Amino acid sequence: MTDASSPQLDDADPTGFLGSDDIIQADHPAVVELGRELRGRTGSPEELAEAAFTWVRDEVDHSFDAQDRRVTLTASEVLEHRVGLCYAKSHLLTALLRSQGVPTALCYQLLDDGSDGLVVHGLVAVHLRGAWHRLDPRGNKEGVDAQFSLGDERLAWSVDPERGERDFPTLYAAPAPCVVEALRGAEDMLDLYEGGLPSSLPDVPTPSAV
Repeated sequence: MTDASSPQLDDADPTGFLGSDDIIQADHPAVVELGRELRGRTGSPEELAEAAFTWVRDEVDHSFDAQDRRVTLTASEVLEHRVGLCYAKSHLLTALLRSQGVPTALCYQLLDDGSDGLVVHGLVAVHLRGAWHRLDPRGNKEGVDAQFSLGDERLAWSVDPERGERDFPTLYAAPAPCVVEALRGAEDMLDLYEGGLPSSLPDVPTPSAV
Protein backbone atom coordinates (compact mmCIF):
# COMPACT_ATOMS: atom_id res chain seq x y z
CA MET A 1 0.00 0.00 0.00
CA THR A 2 1.21 3.48 -0.74
CA ASP A 3 0.96 6.37 1.66
CA ALA A 4 2.70 9.11 -0.27
CA SER A 5 1.90 11.91 -2.64
CA SER A 6 0.91 10.94 -6.17
CA PRO A 7 3.64 10.77 -8.80
CA GLN A 8 3.50 13.43 -11.48
CA LEU A 9 0.63 12.66 -13.86
CA ASP A 10 0.12 14.20 -17.26
CA ASP A 11 -1.45 17.65 -17.08
CA ALA A 12 -4.51 16.70 -19.11
CA ASP A 13 -7.60 18.82 -19.73
CA PRO A 14 -10.36 17.15 -17.67
CA THR A 15 -13.01 17.95 -20.28
CA GLY A 16 -11.47 15.24 -22.45
CA PHE A 17 -12.33 12.59 -19.86
CA LEU A 18 -16.10 12.71 -19.77
CA GLY A 19 -16.99 10.70 -22.87
CA SER A 20 -18.49 7.28 -23.45
CA ASP A 21 -17.41 4.50 -25.81
CA ASP A 22 -18.09 0.81 -26.36
CA ILE A 23 -16.10 -0.13 -23.24
CA ILE A 24 -16.41 2.92 -20.98
CA GLN A 25 -20.19 2.88 -21.30
CA ALA A 26 -21.01 6.04 -19.40
CA ASP A 27 -24.34 6.29 -21.23
CA HIS A 28 -25.45 2.69 -20.65
CA PRO A 29 -28.85 2.69 -18.88
CA ALA A 30 -27.74 0.35 -16.06
CA VAL A 31 -24.56 2.37 -15.48
CA VAL A 32 -26.46 5.64 -15.45
CA GLU A 33 -29.06 4.22 -13.06
CA LEU A 34 -26.43 3.13 -10.54
CA GLY A 35 -24.57 6.42 -10.96
CA ARG A 36 -27.75 8.35 -10.16
CA GLU A 37 -28.47 6.10 -7.18
CA LEU A 38 -25.01 6.73 -5.76
CA ARG A 39 -25.29 10.46 -6.44
CA GLY A 40 -28.61 10.52 -4.58
CA ARG A 41 -26.88 9.25 -1.45
CA THR A 42 -24.21 11.94 -1.53
CA GLY A 43 -23.91 15.71 -1.56
CA SER A 44 -20.69 16.67 -3.30
CA PRO A 45 -18.64 15.37 -6.24
CA GLU A 46 -16.03 14.18 -3.75
CA GLU A 47 -18.62 12.19 -1.81
CA LEU A 48 -19.96 10.73 -5.06
CA ALA A 49 -16.47 9.69 -6.12
CA GLU A 50 -15.87 7.99 -2.78
CA ALA A 51 -19.22 6.21 -2.90
CA ALA A 52 -18.63 4.96 -6.45
CA PHE A 53 -15.08 3.88 -5.64
CA THR A 54 -16.21 1.97 -2.55
CA TRP A 55 -19.07 0.32 -4.43
CA VAL A 56 -16.84 -0.97 -7.24
CA ARG A 57 -14.06 -1.98 -4.87
CA ASP A 58 -16.35 -3.92 -2.54
CA GLU A 59 -19.36 -5.02 -4.61
CA VAL A 60 -17.47 -6.32 -7.66
CA ASP A 61 -15.24 -9.32 -7.03
CA HIS A 62 -11.72 -9.42 -8.40
CA SER A 63 -11.65 -12.38 -10.78
CA PHE A 64 -8.54 -14.01 -9.34
CA ASP A 65 -9.51 -13.45 -5.72
CA ALA A 66 -12.90 -15.07 -6.42
CA GLN A 67 -11.41 -17.72 -8.75
CA ASP A 68 -14.06 -16.74 -11.29
CA ARG A 69 -13.35 -17.70 -14.89
CA ARG A 70 -15.89 -15.39 -16.53
CA VAL A 71 -14.42 -12.76 -18.84
CA THR A 72 -15.68 -9.19 -18.44
CA LEU A 73 -14.47 -6.12 -20.28
CA THR A 74 -17.15 -3.47 -20.68
CA ALA A 75 -18.66 -1.44 -17.87
CA SER A 76 -22.07 -3.06 -18.34
CA GLU A 77 -20.59 -6.58 -18.29
CA VAL A 78 -18.76 -5.85 -15.05
CA LEU A 79 -21.92 -4.38 -13.52
CA GLU A 80 -24.07 -7.33 -14.63
CA HIS A 81 -21.73 -10.10 -13.51
CA ARG A 82 -20.17 -8.26 -10.52
CA VAL A 83 -16.70 -9.61 -11.34
CA GLY A 84 -13.63 -8.50 -13.25
CA LEU A 85 -9.89 -7.98 -13.21
CA CYS A 86 -8.40 -4.63 -12.17
CA TYR A 87 -8.81 -3.30 -15.72
CA ALA A 88 -12.48 -4.22 -15.95
CA LYS A 89 -13.29 -2.84 -12.51
CA SER A 90 -11.57 0.40 -13.51
CA HIS A 91 -13.73 0.53 -16.65
CA LEU A 92 -16.89 0.37 -14.55
CA LEU A 93 -15.72 2.98 -12.03
CA THR A 94 -14.74 5.32 -14.86
CA ALA A 95 -18.12 4.89 -16.53
CA LEU A 96 -20.05 5.45 -13.31
CA LEU A 97 -18.26 8.69 -12.50
CA ARG A 98 -18.37 10.03 -16.04
CA SER A 99 -22.10 9.31 -16.16
CA GLN A 100 -22.46 11.84 -13.33
CA GLY A 101 -20.12 14.46 -14.76
CA VAL A 102 -16.91 13.63 -12.85
CA PRO A 103 -13.87 13.63 -15.19
CA THR A 104 -12.23 10.24 -14.84
CA ALA A 105 -9.21 8.75 -16.62
CA LEU A 106 -7.65 5.32 -16.82
CA CYS A 107 -4.03 4.95 -15.78
CA TYR A 108 -1.59 2.13 -15.20
CA GLN A 109 1.30 0.80 -13.19
CA LEU A 110 3.90 -1.82 -14.09
CA LEU A 111 4.27 -4.27 -11.19
CA ASP A 112 6.23 -7.40 -10.33
CA ASP A 113 3.97 -10.38 -10.99
CA GLY A 114 5.64 -12.51 -8.33
CA SER A 115 7.36 -14.83 -10.79
CA ASP A 116 10.27 -12.74 -12.07
CA GLY A 117 8.05 -10.95 -14.58
CA LEU A 118 6.18 -7.67 -14.85
CA VAL A 119 2.52 -7.03 -15.46
CA VAL A 120 0.41 -3.95 -16.21
CA HIS A 121 -2.01 -3.03 -13.42
CA GLY A 122 -5.05 -0.83 -14.02
CA LEU A 123 -6.15 2.16 -11.94
CA VAL A 124 -8.28 5.27 -12.38
CA ALA A 125 -7.61 8.96 -11.83
CA VAL A 126 -10.37 11.39 -10.93
CA HIS A 127 -10.20 15.14 -11.43
CA LEU A 128 -11.42 16.83 -8.27
CA ARG A 129 -10.36 19.96 -6.40
CA GLY A 130 -8.45 21.11 -9.46
CA ALA A 131 -6.11 18.12 -9.70
CA TRP A 132 -5.89 14.47 -10.73
CA HIS A 133 -5.98 11.83 -7.99
CA ARG A 134 -5.31 8.12 -8.51
CA LEU A 135 -7.59 5.45 -7.02
CA ASP A 136 -7.31 1.66 -7.07
CA PRO A 137 -10.66 -0.22 -7.09
CA ARG A 138 -9.20 -3.74 -7.61
CA GLY A 139 -10.58 -4.96 -4.26
CA ASN A 140 -9.00 -5.48 -0.87
CA LYS A 141 -7.76 -8.73 0.64
CA GLU A 142 -5.12 -9.77 3.14
CA GLY A 143 -2.12 -7.52 2.51
CA VAL A 144 -4.07 -5.13 0.24
CA ASP A 145 -5.83 -2.10 1.72
CA ALA A 146 -6.65 0.43 -1.00
CA GLN A 147 -8.72 3.39 0.21
CA PHE A 148 -10.30 6.51 -1.23
CA SER A 149 -8.03 9.52 -0.77
CA LEU A 150 -7.64 12.90 -2.41
CA GLY A 151 -4.49 13.55 -0.39
CA ASP A 152 -1.82 10.95 0.18
CA GLU A 153 -2.42 8.00 -2.12
CA ARG A 154 -3.67 4.74 -0.67
CA LEU A 155 -3.32 2.32 -3.55
CA ALA A 156 -3.07 -1.46 -3.44
CA TRP A 157 0.66 -1.40 -4.16
CA SER A 158 3.54 1.04 -4.36
CA VAL A 159 6.19 0.61 -7.04
CA ASP A 160 9.76 -0.54 -6.50
CA PRO A 161 11.98 0.84 -9.30
CA GLU A 162 14.75 -1.61 -8.36
CA ARG A 163 12.47 -4.44 -9.53
CA GLY A 164 11.63 -2.62 -12.75
CA GLU A 165 8.27 -1.41 -11.47
CA ARG A 166 6.98 2.01 -12.42
CA ASP A 167 4.02 4.38 -12.45
CA PHE A 168 2.96 5.44 -15.93
CA PRO A 169 2.10 9.16 -15.99
CA THR A 170 -0.17 8.90 -19.04
CA LEU A 171 -3.90 9.46 -18.52
CA TYR A 172 -6.05 7.49 -20.96
CA ALA A 173 -9.51 8.55 -22.09
CA ALA A 174 -10.05 5.01 -23.43
CA PRO A 175 -8.52 1.72 -22.26
CA ALA A 176 -4.99 0.97 -23.44
CA PRO A 177 -5.18 -1.12 -26.64
CA CYS A 178 -3.06 -3.92 -25.17
CA VAL A 179 -5.54 -4.29 -22.31
CA VAL A 180 -8.52 -4.46 -24.66
CA GLU A 181 -6.75 -6.97 -26.90
CA ALA A 182 -5.89 -9.22 -23.95
CA LEU A 183 -9.40 -9.23 -22.52
CA ARG A 184 -11.19 -9.58 -25.85
CA GLY A 185 -8.98 -12.53 -26.76
CA ALA A 186 -9.55 -14.36 -23.48
CA GLU A 187 -11.92 -17.26 -22.96
CA ASP A 188 -10.96 -17.94 -19.35
CA MET A 189 -10.05 -15.10 -17.01
CA LEU A 190 -7.98 -17.27 -14.70
CA ASP A 191 -5.91 -18.59 -17.59
CA LEU A 192 -5.36 -15.00 -18.74
CA TYR A 193 -4.36 -13.94 -15.25
CA GLU A 194 -1.82 -16.73 -14.96
CA GLY A 195 0.04 -15.97 -18.16
CA GLY A 196 -1.58 -13.62 -20.62
CA LEU A 197 -1.77 -10.19 -19.01
CA PRO A 198 0.00 -7.26 -20.71
CA SER A 199 3.59 -6.85 -19.58
CA SER A 200 4.14 -3.37 -21.02
CA LEU A 201 2.37 -0.42 -22.60
CA PRO A 202 3.77 -0.37 -26.15
CA ASP A 203 3.17 3.36 -26.66
CA VAL A 204 5.05 4.23 -23.44
CA PRO A 205 8.79 3.41 -23.20
CA THR A 206 9.62 0.95 -20.44
CA PRO A 207 12.68 1.51 -18.24
CA SER A 208 15.93 -0.13 -19.20
CA ALA A 209 15.76 -2.39 -16.14
CA VAL A 210 12.68 -4.16 -17.54
